[in-house]
Amino acid sequence: MAKQYKTELPAFDPAQARTDFPIFTQEINGNPLTYLDSAASAQKPGHVIDAMTGVMEGYYANIHRGLYRFSQQTTSAYETAREKLAAFLGAASSEDIVFTRNATEAVNLVASSWARHNLKKGDEIILTELEHHANIVPWVLLAQEKGLTIKILPLHQDPSLGLDTEKFDDLLTDKTKLVACTHMSNVTGEIPPVADIIKKAKAAGAHVLLDGSQAAVHFPVNMQELGCDFYVVTGHKLYGPTGIGALWARSDILAEMPPYQGGGEMIETVAFEKITFKKPPMRFEAGTPAFVEAIGLGAAVDYLSGYDRAAVAAHENALAQKTAEGLRSLGGVKLYGDQIKGKGAIVSFTLDGIHPHDAATVLDQMGIALRAGRHCADPFMDARGITATLRASFGLYNTQDDVDRFLEGIAKTRKLFG
Repeated sequence: MAKQYKTELPAFDPAQARTDFPIFTQEINGNPLTYLDSAASAQKPGHVIDAMTGVMEGYYANIHRGLYRFSQQTTSAYETAREKLAAFLGAASSEDIVFTRNATEAVNLVASSWARHNLKKGDEIILTELEHHANIVPWVLLAQEKGLTIKILPLHQDPSLGLDTEKFDDLLTDKTKLVACTHMSNVTGEIPPVADIIKKAKAAGAHVLLDGSQAAVHFPVNMQELGCDFYVVTGHKLYGPTGIGALWARSDILAEMPPYQGGGEMIETVAFEKITFKKPPMRFEAGTPAFVEAIGLGAAVDYLSGYDRAAVAAHENALAQKTAEGLRSLGGVKLYGDQIKGKGAIVSFTLDGIHPHDAATVLDQMGIALRAGRHCADPFMDARGITATLRASFGLYNTQDDVDRFLEGIAKTRKLFG
């Protein structure tokens, strides 16, 4: 069974939390670093850095292969990281967690293994206009290969709103086999009504995959309560390292899925005539995995679980709300998805007469780091008729000072461009 974490936690102090991240000791052109790009990748606390360095300096050895001390130690740490992530995601068992390179590979694993072997010509997949390319491209490729139909849940016409979920019922048919939906948009922070989507999809006999890349870091998730079939996350957005992510899947589904890749460690026996495979999750982890990174992810989960996550979410959302209010007061700003009722700590906007790339370049000179572009979300941008947005996204290390410096930077940018 997955381990459970303590429920009594100390009060959240963002200023104190910020000191856990070595990168914030830096200045950019004499300015404090104002990092507002956690939706792209979160900074790393010393706890994670130390955990990974500790492996490489203290007991590095390949896992699942050696009988000597270091190999046994790294193997134990790797599997403990799996248990930690299982607990963090509210999974019933760590055996339901498959380590991958990132969320993108986790989606591709489901597409290449489960979907390729269970979907047939004429079957339907429902996606949304909110999706990151990682939750679009694998399904389009599979649809082209197998003659599947892709249906799209659209956005509202009003850019201040989000998905037009009232149209979901019209998309569902007895041919719907999969609904793949973000749990939180990387563009607007919208949190779709996934409970309702899952309930309706299940009633129609469809499976559901949720992309938790943005959601899992901002609020608790529980696989035993959500009711979805697949859930994907990536480590670097969880204050962990790059090169590590995970797929959670229902145990009965995992047990029936064929291997995604072939190689060492995922096999029971190998002969030229016949190969037999291990049970999940090992069946899907061919070759030497990113075990140092997995241990780092375990440390990140420890770090996040040490906070009252409701308090962290309230803090992050308050900063996002103050940012949106400040932008409105400046004028000449168009916000996207700002009237969505359920949303996380992301603010997307454009400045009248200033290209997002130009604005971001100027802000960088002031030590303000934020994303400018299409955010790997072309369907969203096309639906809104825009080329790009600026995006400010928040983490537990952000403070009111960051918001103040950001708004001051936007005002200076507008003045510079006249």
